[in-house]
Amino acid sequence: MAEDNKNVVLLDFWPSSYGIRVKIALQEKGVSYECRQEDFDAKSSLLSEMNPVHKMIPVLIHNGKPICESLNIVEYIDEVWNHKKTSLLPSDPHKRSQARFWGNYIDKNVYSKGKKVWNGKVEEKEENQKQFIECLKILEEELGDKPYFGGDEFGYVDVALVPFTSWFYTYETLGNLSIEAFVPKLVRWTKRCMEKESVAKSLPHPHKIYGFALEYREKHGHD
Repeated sequence: MAEDNKNVVLLDFWPSSYGIRVKIALQEKGVSYECRQEDFDAKSSLLSEMNPVHKMIPVLIHNGKPICESLNIVEYIDEVWNHKKTSLLPSDPHKRSQARFWGNYIDKNVYSKGKKVWNGKVEEKEENQKQFIECLKILEEELGDKPYFGGDEFGYVDVALVPFTSWFYTYETLGNLSIEAFVPKLVRWTKRCMEKESVAKSLPHPHKIYGFALEYREKHGHD
């Protein structure tokens, strides 16, 4: 099935945690691909053509056909390259449904609450911090004492969450808080994930993310 590796293109924007999810999944499956960076101020005609509804990254183009939405793409990769390594999603239907639940929880909470920590209104800083930490505590409780969210193996929920950890330095520095003080198990999980080549190769350096956040805030101001 080597032909499946041909014609795989990822439309990406490097600081995006959603794009990083796709990179990790592709790395986990050993799929070679071409990564094309998008400019949000001047989106390409290819992005508009491949994702006409949202015109947003990430978009995976496989044999000329687009797949949109990051977790949807991760599932697609898991199904198409199912002969390579272990599956990211559990085979058990209940465990698979739980993994999707937590993926959805991460989608609905981590980015929006995290952004308010580093770019929210000053007068709402304390409340923003509280909501973000509560979100991380819920995730830490789900992790428990397991090495990874799904158990002993790195999987779907880990892929969904770990890209946001490259923003932890920005959350802490601009939000003036210590994440490890509140969720030490989650921070240990982060370090464990970083030992994986697929994660280490895909995540930008936290200081590079911090530089991007400063530029964004200077350009767009506080939300």
